[in-house]
Amino acid sequence: MSAVARIPQEGTGDVELIRMRRRHLRRILAIEGRVYPRPWSASLFLSELAQRSSRSYLVVRMHGLVVGYAGMMFAGREAHVTNIAVDPDWHGRKIGTRLLLALVTEALARGSTQISLEVRVTNAAAQSMYDKFGFEVTGVRKGYYIETNEDAYVMVVASPLSTEYRERLQTIRAELEPPRDERAP
Repeated sequence: MSAVARIPQEGTGDVELIRMRRRHLRRILAIEGRVYPRPWSASLFLSELAQRSSRSYLVVRMHGLVVGYAGMMFAGREAHVTNIAVDPDWHGRKIGTRLLLALVTEALARGSTQISLEVRVTNAAAQSMYDKFGFEVTGVRKGYYIETNEDAYVMVVASPLSTEYRERLQTIRAELEPPRDERAP
């Protein structure tokens, strides 16, 4: 993945999708505190960022402000989404979709034969996005979210290297691109 991807989007300015860096942590921690009952700490993020060969963390900036982030870990030929979060003030702008698309694209580039994640059973919005990406529920982790004792669905894309899956991603990518006449010259 390139260092910076600029995606013009009408009415929102440029969307920058870049590698997470230490300098982004203050804003990331603010988002964590807004979206999770038990947010990750700065030291946990720093530990994840230090594992460059087996982790990938991205942020989305709009108008220079970090508005979302996501991470993935790699173990052999398996990829696992560790987190995706978008500032609630920026919901509805397909930021989570952009982040997940970038992570899944990287997983494919690394030759991952399975992509997995956990999601709260009550998080219908996230489940809908994951479904669009071809994730299917394969199990339940009882009491997975300790702070609320909530269950998590385990969701998996079992054949991410298939032609059908690549076509699915191309459709998602096309939906995110503005019409040709709205693109910057």
